Amino acid sequence: MIRIYGIREKLGPIRDKLSDAINECMVEALSYPDNKQAHRFIPLEREDFYYPEGRSDAYTVIEIGMMEGRSVEAKKRLIKLLFQRIESAVGVDPINVEITISESPASNWGFRGMTGDEASLDYRVDV
Repeated sequence: MIRIYGIREKLGPIRDKLSDAINECMVEALSYPDNKQAHRFIPLEREDFYYPEGRSDAYTVIEIGMMEGRSVEAKKRLIKLLFQRIESAVGVDPINVEITISESPASNWGFRGMTGDEASLDYRVDV
């Protein structure tokens, strides 16, 4: 699950390309299936989105929720790829991108009518 926050008028025009770039990074860094593009865009009005000094209106926050199991190296590779691909795909400078990864046990996930630890996945988590 990936949530992307940004100012509405900046995020809207780049949404599709940004989603594709994020998905490419997930596939490359985590061996994620290409068809798992579960992204939620949360466009905010300018007055509802405070961001750190030194950032522009292009400031974008990406929150990635995933099951535990990926190596530190895989997660660092994902973060670095995201900075690179987002800049090349949509022109948002890495200074304006903030990424967090939150992990939880598979038993804390629910999808397809079962918990994550009961599901048979078509991809590996231990990368």
